[in-house]
Amino acid sequence: MVLPQAVIRPAVPADLKAVAEINTHYVTNTVITFEETPPTVDDWHHRLAELTGRGLPFLVADLSGEVAGYAYAGPWRPKPAYRNTVEDTIYLSPAHTGRGLGGALLGELVTGSIAAGMRRMIAVIADAGDDRSIELHRRFGFTEAGRLTEVGYKHGRWIDTTLMQRALAG
Repeated sequence: MVLPQAVIRPAVPADLKAVAEINTHYVTNTVITFEETPPTVDDWHHRLAELTGRGLPFLVADLSGEVAGYAYAGPWRPKPAYRNTVEDTIYLSPAHTGRGLGGALLGELVTGSIAAGMRRMIAVIADAGDDRSIELHRRFGFTEAGRLTEVGYKHGRWIDTTLMQRALAG
């Protein structure tokens, strides 16, 4: 069976219901996001407007008209001196993992962040007992910058995070 090729494209408002549904799965069922209440579709509209208004990429993996995943680059921290550093966020529909979509999204996210004039990209990866996200980031030139222990508490357990970074310019 041949799988259709995903198109990585900028997110549009019509995609945000699917984005919210993907995110809700991870908020309610996993520890890979520290969110405990899923953002609403309206919240996603605000996030899309904020990020694209800053010139930052917010992308979806479109698989024959279905949003199979999404990714965006958001400000790393709110303080002004961090303005050239972004944090990546990538989530795939549980039905579409293991197909290379994460790599396709991350590659385009890096390209879009470079085009936006960003200098560094940070990944904050929750320790959910699965190293796929760490391996994905390594393939795209990220290096480990440190580990924060027991910084999150969700679903009855303490969670560590791994910090990774890569240069985008300079």
